[in-house]
Amino acid sequence: MTATHVTAGRPRDPDVDRRIAQAALDLFGQAGWSGFSMEAVARRAGVGKASVYLRWSTKEALLTDAVTMRLARVADADTGTLRGDLTKLAVHMLELYAGRDSQAVLRLHVEAAAIPGVAEHYAQMRHAQVLAARAIVRRGIDRGEIAADTSVTLLLDTLIGGAMMHAMVTPDDRRADLARSTGAYAAQLVSFLLRAVTPA
Repeated sequence: MTATHVTAGRPRDPDVDRRIAQAALDLFGQAGWSGFSMEAVARRAGVGKASVYLRWSTKEALLTDAVTMRLARVADADTGTLRGDLTKLAVHMLELYAGRDSQAVLRLHVEAAAIPGVAEHYAQMRHAQVLAARAIVRRGIDRGEIAADTSVTLLLDTLIGGAMMHAMVTPDDRRADLARSTGAYAAQLVSFLLRAVTPA
């Protein structure tokens, strides 16, 4: 459950919801929690302040929903192969840290724990994503795609850390290129990693 506050009798416009959620993440990424307000989000989204308050009763609820709507995309999807699953995971990490929402993601790492309501939700979301990622690797072990004694933690640390660092150290003038080619780099990263853990 998210913290959305909806006023009865008024139909929701999904497009307005998305615009407000994106504006909320953009503002949070740029200004942090200290510069985050319902009024500023409304201005950035190009909607009236009343439109925001009709949907969310507090700025904590707004940011929580924005995180859920825009960032909660890691799932235990089964493509049929470990390579496919890990590539999807790597693409997601590259998009998070090189895409439009990268500043908000970094802010969340630093500030989320101090924001009431957002802290608990963000911790739950990250825990669910960790479980989904671990399930991907365990499934690959069960299918015999990688060695049975493979460390799930080390494999994921290497994959996720490698994707994050690549995105974060990419120069600003090349980030747009990376955002357009996340699949290619993700495939290279997964191939490199799987060579180290695939049984002979």
